[in-house]
Amino acid sequence: MNYASLRSIASYIPQKCIPNAEFEKTLDTSDEWITKRTGIKTRYFASESQKSSDLGVEAAKLALQRAKLKPSDIDMVICATLSPDFFAMPSNACIISAQLGIRNKPAFDIVAACSGFIYLLSIAKSFIESGAYQHILIIGAEKISSVLDFSDRSTCVLFGDGAGAAVISSTTKKAESIIDVHISADGDYKDLLRTLRPTASRPPILEMRGNEVFKLAVKTIISDAESILQKNNITADDLTYFIPHQANSRILSAVAKHLNLPDEKVVLTVHKYGNTSAASIPMAIDEVYNQNKLKNGDLMLLDAFGGGLTWGSALLYFGGE
Repeated sequence: MNYASLRSIASYIPQKCIPNAEFEKTLDTSDEWITKRTGIKTRYFASESQKSSDLGVEAAKLALQRAKLKPSDIDMVICATLSPDFFAMPSNACIISAQLGIRNKPAFDIVAACSGFIYLLSIAKSFIESGAYQHILIIGAEKISSVLDFSDRSTCVLFGDGAGAAVISSTTKKAESIIDVHISADGDYKDLLRTLRPTASRPPILEMRGNEVFKLAVKTIISDAESILQKNNITADDLTYFIPHQANSRILSAVAKHLNLPDEKVVLTVHKYGNTSAASIPMAIDEVYNQNKLKNGDLMLLDAFGGGLTWGSALLYFGGE
């Protein structure tokens, strides 16, 4: 049987580190207030000259290198982003493909906000298992600093920039496969988290009703995680790692506690990078990989929740080296 496998993982983090103290200069806030409410201590912002596609290119280069593949081996490129280089077109996926030297292959973007990487996995898994493609490059790339209102203290302190990339490849080994992916959405909650169109007087701005998002996120992530585990006859004890979208440490702690997961199984990076939307999960996976703690066959549960509202979960073995 033909399976889809997470063959490689990589990330790129911009150089400019922004500690909480930086926001004290312009906002009525403090390091203590931000840390207590979110768990975030620092985040990284791209430079003025960097675009989200630039971040994606760097992560993608490393993902290809780790997969031991050439650009010509890639059959499709898909990018998830809420901060694309251009308002509507061309897509970041097309820009990244060109920068990598991937020619005459399908490339497109998706918009699923913080759930973007789970949606990418679902799409890539379907294409690979159909037999249509052998290797698909997926990228979550965000320059969220470009859409933040830096006068809104409840929102601007939450986010960071970054990119994560992965190669999804065909395999015959079930023990290296993506077991299952679940994605869903409910547009009735569209106004809770959104990016407003640019106008003549201001750039696009991200808006969020944080308290309402928090309550829905905890409830939805727990339900989705329990559902995908039960469907596949897998328990929390079977997991090597639980890697949720890195939105807020209070959300992650509540979910982990409900699932009875010990600290060593829960991957947390939100304190270092903030919320990097579609890049957050691949960045978190890569954090484990870079610590030499991710082995072939390790079982991961990924879970995310984002604007739309969108959400999703994935159960997969790591298929890389």
